[in-house]
Amino acid sequence: MKALLHTYLNTFKGLSPEIWWLSLITFINRCGAMVIPFLSIYLNKNLEFTLGDVGWVMTSYGVGSFCGAWVGGKLCDIIGYYKVILVSLILTGVNFMWVMHVEDFWMMCLSFFILIGIADMGRPAFFVALSAYSKPENKTRSLTLLRLAINLGFSAGPAIGGLLIATVSYDALFYTDGITCILAAVLMSQVLNPKKVKELDKEIPLKNPISPAKDVPYILFLIALSLFGIIFVQYFSTVPIFYKNVYALSEDQIGLILALNGAIIVIFEMPLISWMERKNFSNIQNTIVGLVMTGMSFLLLLWETWVGVVVIGMIIATFGEMISFPFSNKFALNRSKIGRQGAFMGWYSMSFSVAHIFGHNSGMQMTEKFGFNATWFLLLVLTLIAWLLLFIVKQMLQKEKDEQPVSLGLK
Repeated sequence: MKALLHTYLNTFKGLSPEIWWLSLITFINRCGAMVIPFLSIYLNKNLEFTLGDVGWVMTSYGVGSFCGAWVGGKLCDIIGYYKVILVSLILTGVNFMWVMHVEDFWMMCLSFFILIGIADMGRPAFFVALSAYSKPENKTRSLTLLRLAINLGFSAGPAIGGLLIATVSYDALFYTDGITCILAAVLMSQVLNPKKVKELDKEIPLKNPISPAKDVPYILFLIALSLFGIIFVQYFSTVPIFYKNVYALSEDQIGLILALNGAIIVIFEMPLISWMERKNFSNIQNTIVGLVMTGMSFLLLLWETWVGVVVIGMIIATFGEMISFPFSNKFALNRSKIGRQGAFMGWYSMSFSVAHIFGHNSGMQMTEKFGFNATWFLLLVLTLIAWLLLFIVKQMLQKEKDEQPVSLGLK
């Protein structure tokens, strides 16, 4: 047991102090995002919005995320990642404490569009900051540590949020979210101020940086990633309903299965990524492996005779997530070297926003009209399409490598 713990801790060695600070700031921020898991309940029960109205508010949320990621990527290249993150955290905190006073449906749609737009404006900036504070050889592990902080925050946030609602009120939830965002900004201003820290990975500015819109392999990669996102988000929207309707699982049982996702990531992701890095497969190859694992997990859900398949399916999907997300993120960071980093990472973040805009709603609509099995088959088809796109990207990158004597590390 001691040897296993020692091996686990060794996977974190060599990461810069700035990466640890950035991860702590991310953890505080994600702990504060405790309104989100309770948003639909709050709108439906407290404000008496219809389920259809709740759906439109969530759509506004997704569109705000998409626009915020795009604006954040642009601003990153103009004013720098530090200012973008700082402004995003402070304004998000203020908006959380303001939106709790909104009760009108259309104002709520607009408010959450603005709130999430400002919040997700910081997402590309976090990626760029991570790249700047990490040595090139440590970037994948740095990304994994950041994901670990995000998952720990998402695990702690709902627990704290539920306690606040039960003991105080929803008002306390919004105030806590706002205050934690501002605290994260204050911490960042103290420990990651550009005047106090140095960037470890200095990129040489290119004379003619290209736009992500002109990078065909990157565009195909992002389309595949959006499809993968649409597939994966079903585990947090359509699949819980499947657990309830088909296997008659209770809410606490469903919660435990969903919590399994975060627990596996916290325990296994860093050692797994460290091991896979030593195998020398390309970032695209690893992304393909993760995609296929997550997509194939839906095959198990077609077998509706044993409840154990839902646990096995979640485990397989989680391992697929753990493999694909860090390496796809690393690919995007490496690819951004041929253009403006903020814009490239903004587009990367937007691919997940697309998944949130279309994924949850399309899964629900498909299930309502054609049933669960038809939905799982459609997800398998999307997996095949995403795999084909990534295979094409892999071939294009190989052609680039063959034609270019000096590699930029864009694999």
